[in-house]
Amino acid sequence: MSSHIESERLSNSLAELDQLTNWERRPRGDMRVDLEPMRDLARRLGDPQNSFRIVHVAGSKGKGSTCALIEAGLARAGFSVGRYASPHVMHITERVSIDGRPVGEERLADALGAALAAFKDARREATGGQGATWFDILTVSAFLIFRSERVEWAVLETGLGGRWDSTNIVQSDVAVITNIDLEHTEILGKTRAAIAFEKAGIIKRGAAVVTLLPEADEAGAVVSARAAELGCAVRRPTVPADATIEQRNVAVAGTVLDVLGKMGVMTKGASAMSEPLGEQLLDPSTIESARLPGRLEKIAVNTSHGDNAKVNVVLDGAHVPFNLAAVLSDLSQEEKYRAPCIAVVSIADDKDAAGLLSTMTRHDISIIFTTVGARSRSPEQLKTIADTLGLLSIVMIDPLEAYQEALAGATESGAWVLVTGSLYLVGIIRAA
Repeated sequence: MSSHIESERLSNSLAELDQLTNWERRPRGDMRVDLEPMRDLARRLGDPQNSFRIVHVAGSKGKGSTCALIEAGLARAGFSVGRYASPHVMHITERVSIDGRPVGEERLADALGAALAAFKDARREATGGQGATWFDILTVSAFLIFRSERVEWAVLETGLGGRWDSTNIVQSDVAVITNIDLEHTEILGKTRAAIAFEKAGIIKRGAAVVTLLPEADEAGAVVSARAAELGCAVRRPTVPADATIEQRNVAVAGTVLDVLGKMGVMTKGASAMSEPLGEQLLDPSTIESARLPGRLEKIAVNTSHGDNAKVNVVLDGAHVPFNLAAVLSDLSQEEKYRAPCIAVVSIADDKDAAGLLSTMTRHDISIIFTTVGARSRSPEQLKTIADTLGLLSIVMIDPLEAYQEALAGATESGAWVLVTGSLYLVGIIRAA
């Protein structure tokens, strides 16, 4: 899945890490709920998470892009910034960024080595850290890197949920909850209110809270109640009902910067006068610099058909129905995406395939189903669901062949191509 790793030390550390429980790769219903392994590892490493200030971001969707925007705003204000993200699209180093760039392989190998050593000590002494998972080790490694790189701010994206997420041993200045949708219900709960309770677990006494969830919404009410209990002020950006995904993310990130400005955080830098942080830091070029791979990523591909035909391709790892619906609705506002679409689709076992596919019935989409490994639902099963929904589809097991087929079909028919349903699929296509 990852593109090639050059560093032998990093390969070895990752091989060791792969012996541990990796909930990104397993049914998550029996996931442990306990932060003691993380706390023990962090203690053994000198609590690196206390060396920098933190914006902590949870939510069903938009976390990654929102984190990248907050990171870009803080960097523009003159700070050294770390960002911790998941999952990665092309390469594991994307998960830990320093000043907007993925960390080097050797730096990641150093940190993983230290974290794995602490884990082995915990196993030998039979303390809490012996229960650490793959994500715990990676998370504490990110904290080590941020401390050694002397970042002033870290923007942390939760891996799953909030309350029991590995990142949640931190004390943040701002806790962000982007939105709440029904996902990972086997762990987080069956209602939006139950999921909101898990995500609101990142709110700490003394932090400010930023959320798009309205006060009157069942999930928004849970966030407000938790904030009130901890004496935290809640800020809600106002966004028009028809705002695009990007406009929503920018509104949240801008509000975070405003909140920090009100807390007295000032811009740094020799040239200009210092002023409070605020949404003005997110000018068009800063927003542009914060774009992530595989999130509404638009490219024009030259196909080999001599007349220099271009096919418009969109890569988006949407794997939740409401996110895919938003992606399709945003795209349909542009002329070139109103043509018919050929979608290359892979969906993981634990995702709502019927929900994702029924979202596609509202648009003129035909589908090529493919697979990207053990966690993908079988393309034949997906085709059966598509058939019952009246969607035209074929199956091509090899994702690169499926993509080539989509490009060829699009060249012939004037369609555009969407690669979606899985960030892993997007990573494979991008690498090619």
